[in-house]
Amino acid sequence: PTDNGEATVLQAGRHEFPFTFQLPETLATSFEGKHGSVRYWVKAKLHRPWSRVKKAKKEFTVIEPIDINTPALLAPQAGAKEKLARAWYCNRGQVSVTAKIDRKGYTPGEVIPIFAEIDNCTSRAVVPKAAIIQTQTFIARGTKKQKRSVVTSITGDPIPAGKREVWHGRALKIPPVGPSILQCRIIQVEYSLKVCVDIPGTSKLLLELPLVIGTIPLHPFGSRTSSVSSQYSVNLDWLSTIPEQLEAPPEYSAVVSSPEAEQSLAPPCRSELGDILEGPFFAYIQEFRFRPPPLYSEVDPNPASDSIRPRCMTC
Repeated sequence: PTDNGEATVLQAGRHEFPFTFQLPETLATSFEGKHGSVRYWVKAKLHRPWSRVKKAKKEFTVIEPIDINTPALLAPQAGAKEKLARAWYCNRGQVSVTAKIDRKGYTPGEVIPIFAEIDNCTSRAVVPKAAIIQTQTFIARGTKKQKRSVVTSITGDPIPAGKREVWHGRALKIPPVGPSILQCRIIQVEYSLKVCVDIPGTSKLLLELPLVIGTIPLHPFGSRTSSVSSQYSVNLDWLSTIPEQLEAPPEYSAVVSSPEAEQSLAPPCRSELGDILEGPFFAYIQEFRFRPPPLYSEVDPNPASDSIRPRCMTC
């Protein structure tokens, strides 16, 4: 039937009816998890008199846009932890770790530079590691189930007893993974960067920093100025050493004594210069070169006339 309720008779043959459907803006990203999934599809039904209803279904994928060019996702993330080793395993001392990343939001394919310091004050060697962890949370009927998995990881060199290891931007590349799902009521997908240290005889020292995997990458000219300026701040302490009142420069006679002045003002020998001495150009150089500089004076020898109107600097 049509919109006004009248029946439309279709002739035998193939008929196509194009249509569009506006999707809501708050749809979660398509996802397949262990305890649940997020799926979308379009269904079509054909009702015929005295016949069974024919059905057709076509699935499609939805990607929720997550722009990492926001202040919350561009903020640096940092943390620190420490742990004491157990004495009964012949391993005594403390292990501490501090880690930092330049922002919270990343997109698949990007490289996360990790800045970390690991202090091994125990009597055994320890091994630092870093990994990206995906946490799936399923909520239904008041119960919650979680599944954690390692997306990618790297392992550092063993740190001997009493030594310190420093990571100056250790690279960890993000593989092709689905974006974070944070606004869905029943399914959430979260990511974190885990820096851990394997300590013999003691449970691992774990430090986790939150991550958000987005879909809109970092703008090439966006928000990097603030991070660069904070990292390379300008030191203006030298301004305080400038005196409020500048001293006058010394006179020429106080810097160069009379014998030195006469020697420096004496013209060079003609035999040394040869044909260069000929012509009026050398005479001009001689006049300019051997003229002493004027004496310094705080009084302007050519004061401005009162009849001349001062010029506006903004004109």
